[in-house]
Amino acid sequence: MPHPHRAGEVFRAFLLLGLTAFGGPIAHLGYYRDTFVERRRWLDEHAYADLVALCQFLPGPASSQVGFALGLMRAGPLGGLAAWTAFTLPSALLLMGFALGAANLEGPLGQGLIHGLKVVAVVIVAHAVWGMARHLCPDRARATIAVTSALLVLAVGGSGGQVLAIGQGGLAGLTWCRGNGQAPPSLPDFGLSRRTGFICLIAFGCLLLGLPLLVLAGAGAGVTLVDAFYRAGALVFGGGHVVLPLLEAEVVRTGWVSADDFLAGYGAAQAIPGPLFTFSAYLGMVMTTEAGGLGAAWLALVAIFAPGMLLLVGVIPFWQTLRERPGARALMRGTNAAVVGLLAATLYRPVWTGAILGPAEFGLALAGFALLAVWRVPAWAVVVVCALGGMVLALPSGG
Repeated sequence: MPHPHRAGEVFRAFLLLGLTAFGGPIAHLGYYRDTFVERRRWLDEHAYADLVALCQFLPGPASSQVGFALGLMRAGPLGGLAAWTAFTLPSALLLMGFALGAANLEGPLGQGLIHGLKVVAVVIVAHAVWGMARHLCPDRARATIAVTSALLVLAVGGSGGQVLAIGQGGLAGLTWCRGNGQAPPSLPDFGLSRRTGFICLIAFGCLLLGLPLLVLAGAGAGVTLVDAFYRAGALVFGGGHVVLPLLEAEVVRTGWVSADDFLAGYGAAQAIPGPLFTFSAYLGMVMTTEAGGLGAAWLALVAIFAPGMLLLVGVIPFWQTLRERPGARALMRGTNAAVVGLLAATLYRPVWTGAILGPAEFGLALAGFALLAVWRVPAWAVVVVCALGGMVLALPSGG
């Protein structure tokens, strides 16, 4: 059962991740697994994979949804709020500072630091693929599902490829993964009733349909802003980079934010830890309309995350029951294998292709992987090592 008094523990754990979790949503899932499955043992591998698969199916920022669910599982609603706040706040504040004119990293050392942080993503995702494949793809059927999933993601690309890969994994699981295998351990009790789920689902729909009507009726600039960012968060699968075209349409084409400011903020967002959805806070700060500023930054930040969290809380009570059925268990075994394939494909592109440019970067990544997987050094320490390594490689003598 969730215990509210654990909210402080949740906040501290996620604050450390919010300060060190570089590499985007897939890398974040690797950080979560290392922290909460392997180290803290809040849940087992299968329960974690089920959460990941569920959040991959839902619109919104998958890594933030998984984090919210972990906090909810540990300490109830207060824990979910603590997890989201601690994981989101560092990057949101950094981007707000950048919007106010914070100094940007320049020169060889600054670029080397950024590149070293990209290498961290290679290490974290590779470790996640290695660990999850051992537990979730123990036979030929599930290994085949994982490989097929990876090929689909690489061939199709984008969020469509991810959804297709997970979908085929579920269908293949229904055919190949029945019978053998015991019922999965019950997910921890999230303390959510079906009534709560219905209320959240209704709230999600009412906001999605009602906010545009309020805008058409002449609502103020604040409602217009919330509508734009709420729709961006509600209508995108895959999260992260997938939301950028929607945000560009909402804030650049409408004249709220200049194209130069938009691209500058996007570049800054790549160099900081935490969820890319916090880019919304930067956009709220730099808006040229009368609604822009600090208040707009917080409104945009909450609005873009709200639909994904409402959907998650709405679905969890029904997911608990559904996954206990034999057919659902087979589907989940296939889906879990597909998640491994998705991680493997993402390890190659964009994580590997964006970070490993030659033997030096490969060596740095290999050292980081050994520290994490063999020496079991904490993930935050690996971040420090790779960041410093990137700076060393950027020096003339390091090239």
